[in-house]
Order: sequence, then structure tokens, then C-alpha cells
Amino acid sequence: MIDRITRVHLRDIWRHEARDFTTWLQENIDILKDAIGLEVINPEVEQSTGSFNVDITAEDASGNIIVIENQLEKSDHDHLGKIITYLTSFEAKVAIWIVSEPRQEHINAISWLNESTEADFYLIKVEGIRIGDSNPAPLLTMIVGPSEEAKTIGKTKQAKSDRHKLRYRFWDGLLEYAKSKHKLFSGISPSDYNWIGTSSGFRGVNYTYWLKKDSVSIKIYIDRGKNGDDENLQIFNKLVTRKDQIEELFGESLDWEQMETSRSCVIKKDYEIGGWQTPEERWKEIYEKVVDAMIRLENATKHEIRKITI
Repeated sequence: MIDRITRVHLRDIWRHEARDFTTWLQENIDILKDAIGLEVINPEVEQSTGSFNVDITAEDASGNIIVIENQLEKSDHDHLGKIITYLTSFEAKVAIWIVSEPRQEHINAISWLNESTEADFYLIKVEGIRIGDSNPAPLLTMIVGPSEEAKTIGKTKQAKSDRHKLRYRFWDGLLEYAKSKHKLFSGISPSDYNWIGTSSGFRGVNYTYWLKKDSVSIKIYIDRGKNGDDENLQIFNKLVTRKDQIEELFGESLDWEQMETSRSCVIKKDYEIGGWQTPEERWKEIYEKVVDAMIRLENATKHEIRKITI
């Protein structure tokens, strides 16, 4: 005969969270290994940290401190704050939060903490069950736990964030320097994108800087928008007819690119003299080089652009 599982209200098993459930968990701490695969040893209850008492502190097999917070009800912001406070106060490496009903915002928060910190966070759902007429038993299910993938994602996100911050600072410095030399970018603000641009005065033709980790490019970027492929090509070809004169005025050769994989066309010069990953004390040298090049590019092309009719 096969019996069915029935749910048992947690308060019918443990009437008081601290006196009953926490004490039971201390005495049966090995149950956590079955739920999360982590060996938890040497549990102690109600350890003090300032005006707070953490439900259980313990250790893993390597002696790292573990903090455990129990909540026999729906997860809330107060207990999320507590588990973080306990983790930092005890300099723990692992935090385990056991709840009866994990809310989605707290599942997301624990996932974020696993991605964004070196500590390991576990969110566990506890339920009471009975099979047939058996005694009640706990069922612990891991909802969120740490993983190498999550840590890798976190490091990738951090690297992306750092890159965006560096790009913003680079553009901020470049624009400040550029505004002291000419007015072309005087109305432009820094961003964390890999490019900044300003209009030439002719719709769809823009002067732009493009930033990589180890190089900066200056470009005339031609894009009249959706269904503008033919007009982009007409503008580009009209400028190509003046290629020799433009390059002579610019003082260097330029790359003339009719983009095969997009509707835009580009006239550009790449300078592999450093980029956002270059030490910041060297950024001024880069600014001087590329701003001078942009001034020369504008002077070499602005009169030709004004002559264009579509």
C-alpha cells in the first residue's frame, strides 16, 4: 500500500520558532547537508551581535563561520537585513535563511547577493509533511544557493559596471578638453557608451568618437535612418569624389568604408594609442591626439558636407 503525503502546519510541529524550531535544528543540524549539500557542524544558538541575536552560528568542514536565520513564516525585508547584518558582524562565509514561504523579491535578492559578493547565501523553504498516519517530518528544499556560474555572472557584471564607469570618466575628460579647443562637441554630455557624437549640421551625418579598451577612433558616421540606405550611399559617394582633397587637408589617409553588414557608411581614422583601459594619468595624451585629429577632420570635410544635396 502506498500512502499520500499531506501537509502539516509548521506551528503544529514547532509552536515557538526560537524555543522549538531553532532548538530542534541545532540538534538535527545534519539535515542541512541533505538539503544543500553542505556539511554544517558545531552549531550554537542565540549568539549575540550588538543588539541582535543570530538564531544559530555554526562552521563548515573548513572552519568557516556559518550564520543561520530561521523564519517560520513568509520571508520579509527585516529578516533579509538581519541575515546580512549577522554575516558581516561574525565575518561569516555562509548565510542560511530558512523560511516557510519565500517571496519572489527575496529570491531575487539572494540570487543577487550570490552574484555580487564572495559569501555564499542559501534560501531554504521548510515545510511540514506527514505520510499516512506517520509522525510529522520536515521537508527542506533549497530555493536559491551559490554556484560557480552565479559567481562568474557576478564578476562579469562587475567588470561591465567598471568598464562603464571608466568610459564615462574618459568621455568626461575628453569633452572637457575638447571644449577648450573647439565648439563642435560643446553641447555634448559624457555617457557610458562606447561612442559619443554630434551633428555635422546635415541630417544623418555625424562626427563621432569611438572608444575601445586600447584605441580611439574618429569617424564621420553616415546614417539617415530607416530606409535611408540609398541616401547614405549617395552622401558617401559624393564625399568619395573629394577623397584626395579631404585627405590632403586632414593630413593623413582615412579609411572609407561602405558597410556591407549595415546601412551606414563610415569615414574614419583609428588611433591605437590607448583607450579606457589605459592608466588615467595617460589619458590627456590621448585627448590631445584625437581632439586634434577631430578638429582636422571637421576642417577637411565641413565645406564638402555643406555642398551635398539629396
